[in-house]
Amino acid sequence: MARRRRVPETARIDSVTHDGRGIAAINGKKVFIAGALAGEEVRFVRRKSRRNFDEAELIEVLQASPNRIEAQCAVFGRCGGCVMQHVSADEQRAIKLQTLSDSLARIGKVEPQRWLEPLIGPDWRYRRRARLAVKDVPAKGRVLVGFRERHAPYVTDMHRCEVLAAPVDGLLDALSELLAGLSVRARIPQIEVAVAENAVALVFRVLDPPTSADKDLLRKFSGVHDLRVYLQPGGLASINLLHPDGAQEPLYYSLPEHDVRIAFEPADFVQVNGEVNRRMVTTAIGQLDPQPHDRVLDLYCGIGNFSLPLARKSAEVVGIEGEATLVARAAANATRNGLANVAFRCADLAAIDGSEGWLRERWDRVLIDPARSGAAEIVANMHVLQPQRIVYVSCHPGTLARDAGALVNEQGFRLDAAGIIDMFPHTAHVESIAIFSR
Repeated sequence: MARRRRVPETARIDSVTHDGRGIAAINGKKVFIAGALAGEEVRFVRRKSRRNFDEAELIEVLQASPNRIEAQCAVFGRCGGCVMQHVSADEQRAIKLQTLSDSLARIGKVEPQRWLEPLIGPDWRYRRRARLAVKDVPAKGRVLVGFRERHAPYVTDMHRCEVLAAPVDGLLDALSELLAGLSVRARIPQIEVAVAENAVALVFRVLDPPTSADKDLLRKFSGVHDLRVYLQPGGLASINLLHPDGAQEPLYYSLPEHDVRIAFEPADFVQVNGEVNRRMVTTAIGQLDPQPHDRVLDLYCGIGNFSLPLARKSAEVVGIEGEATLVARAAANATRNGLANVAFRCADLAAIDGSEGWLRERWDRVLIDPARSGAAEIVANMHVLQPQRIVYVSCHPGTLARDAGALVNEQGFRLDAAGIIDMFPHTAHVESIAIFSR
């Protein structure tokens, strides 16, 4: 049977999704068109038909939105790392704010009493943490290094990245050439990138042991580009420094407004946008407003991103985190910064049952910074904690809205303010912050 030919169509875009897809209503059915903006007239071809909507490919913009700009990246549209480089920065933030507002209203049935100004930073070369995919492709005659394609599981054939922090933004070709010379080039699936203030680290995941010649090439690459090169033959505990030789100062980033320096390992979670992180920490602490006599609880504390600055303002801080290695790292960071009024405990915050000792202590302020799944279990026990004020930092508007609804409609808190944190410009990630009071 011959495949049905897709016929180009024309439509005006009514609105846009949080990930940069335009929405057109055609004969009562919604069509999502990647890359189209609200108010534009476009030509498109339907690619996938669903029961309630269709997905389409943009062919031509007949009448452009004033919010449309030229993408800076040569592979934008194919690479899956960014989806909104064609949208002005102000419009990207407006879309994300609308996503947050809609989520709070639709899912949580709540609305903040006021909206905070967006927390913003650099739009380009901001990404200090990343996982680059690697694939040896003999048909192309090179090893590909980059992000995966948007619509396929392949590694994008790219030569630089406009959002990776320097110097890694311009190292993709050099990495490709390095890997092409290794005997294990087909057995390296990824490279972890960590750009600290004092060093740049690359962690090569190796499925087979590199030869002595391979290690020599990696050491030479490390020296030429002034990088720390690590090998990871197994799990995270197997990561080991190949070059430079000898003990090295820990990787770190600083929060100068709070006189704090935070050390981390190359595979640790740290916020990807350093400048936005500094503004986020300062804003969160300002909104939490801890007093010198207050006891503060920092949940999902990681390596101490909020806990350590909070300790500068409070009588006592306790950070709780589910990963023991991060708890140990946070405690070591407290010691490095001379902070004796902060302690860290390991606990699975998704499995609490209300009997935990720390849950029944008095807490004046609570900061919550969970993963995408949110903090439903903590919120369900907020009547036990009974803090005067809560700051909730979120990486998913849907789970924030769910938890905000529970805090306001079930626990008796008030949603004083909310706003977006533009941690990932040009992507669909919506980071946000919400402030609650009792």
